[in-house]
Amino acid sequence: MYKKKPFFIVFEGVEGCGKSYQSKKLLLNLKKKKIDVLLTREPGGTKTAELIRNLILKDYFNTSKKEKFDKYTDTLLYLASRNEHVKRKIIPSLKLKKVVICDRFVDSTLAYQVYGKGIKNNLIKIIHKHILNGLKPNLTFVLKVLPSSSRERLLKRKTNNRYDNFPKSFYIRAQKSFLKIAKNKKNYFVLNSSKNDNSLEKKIFQITSKYLNLK
Repeated sequence: MYKKKPFFIVFEGVEGCGKSYQSKKLLLNLKKKKIDVLLTREPGGTKTAELIRNLILKDYFNTSKKEKFDKYTDTLLYLASRNEHVKRKIIPSLKLKKVVICDRFVDSTLAYQVYGKGIKNNLIKIIHKHILNGLKPNLTFVLKVLPSSSRERLLKRKTNNRYDNFPKSFYIRAQKSFLKIAKNKKNYFVLNSSKNDNSLEKKIFQITSKYLNLK
């Protein structure tokens, strides 16, 4: 029987893997069960964090390389956004015993900034120690997708995301990083999201229901 408790769920994966779509589906499925749940995202999630997100997006689509942020500036902006998000939304919601679903979290920083751009992991660890205060997801879904399926979805998008135009090699490297992070972790589930059917939605809800003890 379900007992109301704080629970933190994260969806991770490369662009076009379907994590935003599946996180919305999980939100709706939990709401059907009368669960007190909210969906948020990174970078962003609060008014202040969204301002930082817009700054990062604006820089990403800046065509002048001379005026673009250095990779450390870019990373620190992501972490500043996370600090606002964690302090103002995630932790307060968990204290109210809500189920929080987040589209991206710390693993995206590791996959994109550390493994992808070569940012020093020690810097990330030190900052996370101060801004997370031990906060960790209870459950993480890593969606694994074929490059062809990912590309097909990206081409159908009406608006560009921050990393939609990176080369294929970057996405392949990032996906390998996500799989490396998830390896041998009990609360991580790597699921294939290449097919566009409802079997993945059902699998995600089944796993979540087990963790939340839903009937």
